[in-house]
Amino acid sequence: MAKKSRLDFSQMVVEGQKIVYLTAYDYLTAKMVEKAGIDMILVGDSLGMVSLGYDTTLPVSMDDMIRHCQAVRRGAPNTFIVGDMPYMSYQVSDEEAVFNAGRFIREGGADAVKLEGGGPRMASRIKAINESGILVMGHIGLTPQSMAQQGGYKAQGRNSQAAINIVKEAKRLEEAGAFSILVEAVPTVVGKVITERAGIPILGIGAGPYTHGQLLIYADMIGLYENFTPKFVKKYASVNEIITNAFKEYAKDVREKNFPVDEEHTYKMEKEVIEEFLKLIKEEAIG
Repeated sequence: MAKKSRLDFSQMVVEGQKIVYLTAYDYLTAKMVEKAGIDMILVGDSLGMVSLGYDTTLPVSMDDMIRHCQAVRRGAPNTFIVGDMPYMSYQVSDEEAVFNAGRFIREGGADAVKLEGGGPRMASRIKAINESGILVMGHIGLTPQSMAQQGGYKAQGRNSQAAINIVKEAKRLEEAGAFSILVEAVPTVVGKVITERAGIPILGIGAGPYTHGQLLIYADMIGLYENFTPKFVKKYASVNEIITNAFKEYAKDVREKNFPVDEEHTYKMEKEVIEEFLKLIKEEAIG
């Protein structure tokens, strides 16, 4: 499978093909995602909650993101990877944003980066990163790094003025040089209007069926992460239950002395070698 490029995604939009986008945070998951033929992987700062056990994405560091991005690249060498810029890795200045975006490409092996927010300041960051030669994806609607300002993990753009503001943000980011925009947790009509007016791929996560492609957090859609499930998630499996039951069966087998079974799960030694080994033990008086 050849890795898709920015041009491939644009061509998919022209041909009416949906772009399939999924998160991954580690080598094993990335291998499965690539094997499934997913078009694009997001190494999201959501790993803070899914992999590191934080309550929010805010404690995630650049070093955390780079390490996980490296693992995902090893697992999915032929898939387009977007590195999610963590909290305070780009907000301070254009220069710091460019430097940290460069780390994702140089150290993490990512093909592009993503940052949150649609205001003029974020447009400036996108412009600077883009002009440095790095592909950058915008992210508007619900932006988890700004959840305190947005009143928590809530859908955005649910009144007419808020909806208009999000549409304007999409255009601002496109004009700043974003190669694509992720729109999260907005009413269907808002996602549709943004997509119809865009000249770049618009990807949705809880933005309705009309965007050019869809993103989900893999741990949500396979039922692995159970702390909270957003309304927009469709569960395709209940992996948490399967894995937990497997752990329970293992514990039961060990406690009841049903694992390991000598003939099935252990290494063998020839009879004469055993005799020689036991003879040496006796001669050397070990123990």
